[in-house]
Amino acid sequence: MANILIKGGSIFDGERFTFADVLTDGNQIVKIGSDLLEQADFVYDAKGKIVSAGLVDMHTHMKHITSDDYGIPIDAVCLPFGVTAAVAASAIKGNQEILDSFAVKTLVFAVCTISDDTADFGITEKMLNIFGEKCIGIKVFFDTTNGGLKSIKPLREICEFARVRKMKVMVHSSNSPTSMEEIVNTLSKGDILTHIYHGGNNTIDVNDYAAYRKARQKGVILDVGMAGHVHTDFGVLKRAIDAGCLPDTISTDITKASAYKRGGRYGMTMCMNIAKTLGMREEDIFRAATSNPAKALGKEQEWGYLRVGRCADIAVFDYTDEGFDLTDHAGNHIRNSEGYRCVLTISNGQVVYRN
Repeated sequence: MANILIKGGSIFDGERFTFADVLTDGNQIVKIGSDLLEQADFVYDAKGKIVSAGLVDMHTHMKHITSDDYGIPIDAVCLPFGVTAAVAASAIKGNQEILDSFAVKTLVFAVCTISDDTADFGITEKMLNIFGEKCIGIKVFFDTTNGGLKSIKPLREICEFARVRKMKVMVHSSNSPTSMEEIVNTLSKGDILTHIYHGGNNTIDVNDYAAYRKARQKGVILDVGMAGHVHTDFGVLKRAIDAGCLPDTISTDITKASAYKRGGRYGMTMCMNIAKTLGMREEDIFRAATSNPAKALGKEQEWGYLRVGRCADIAVFDYTDEGFDLTDHAGNHIRNSEGYRCVLTISNGQVVYRN
C-alpha cells in the first residue's frame, strides 16, 4: 500500500477545523501535524481545500439491497462525493457477501412493512437473519401514502420489537398520520427521525419546535434526509436553521430516481451545499456529515474522525463552481453557483477517486 502525504489543508477532524498536514502509512493515518517532511509515494497539495474524515451517508438506497425501484450502484454515488461509509435504509433483499463487495463501508436497516395498521415483521426477521451484525435497526415508511397506515399503533409495535433486540428504529416521517411530537414520544434514545423538515402535515416547525426540543431531551437523532427537493421544504429548513434547530445529521436518501437528476450533481456535497446556502455553519455541516452520523450508528470508533491511528478514510473538498438550482414541492427556489466539490477520496489508505 502507498504512503500518502496531504499538505497544507484546512483539517476537519470530526469536531473542529485546524491547519495541518496528514500522513498515511498503509491503511492508517500515522501523523497529523504542521510542515510534515516525510517521504511519501503520493503527495497531494491541499492548500485552500478542506481535508476531512470520509463522509458518512446514513440514508441511502443501495442496488441489490433495497427495492429495484430505488436501488442505485452505491460506490458510484458515494466515492466521487467523499463518502466512505453508507447505510442502506430499507434492506429488503441481498446478503452480507454483496455488502462486502462494495468499496464503501456499509450497514443496513431492515425494512418493516405495515398493513391494516399493523406491523408485519416477516421480511424484517428474514433480513435480520441474513445480515446479522451488519443490520443495526429497522426502517419504517411511516407515511400515509402507504394505504395500510392509519395511526401511531404500528410504530409502537415496531419500536417494541426493536427495543427487545436492542436495535435502532429509523422513521420516514413525511405524510405521517400523527404529529411529529407523538412520533418523538414513541421513539427511544438513539432512534432516528428522518425527513424532519419535509414541510407537509406535522412537519418539525409546528408548535414552536416542541418536537425538536423533545427529541433533544430524549436523545432521538434528527436527520435531514435531504432527498434533494422531494422530502425537504427549503423554507422550513431555513427557518429551523435561523432558530438554531439544526439537524444532527445530513444524509442524501439517494436513489436511482435522484442521482444526477435534481438540479446539479446530486450527492452528499449538494446536500451540504444546500445547508450552507441556507445559513448552516461550515463546522456544523461537516460534523453532521462525519462524526455525528458515525456516533448515531455506533461506529464512532471506526468512522467519522480524522485522527492518528484511525483507518485512512479521507476526503478532500474544494469550494468552487459546483452550482445547483432546485425548486421544492412548496415552490421555494434555491440556487448557488458555488459549492463543495470532492476532489480526492481515500478509502483504507488507497486513492479511490480523484477529480
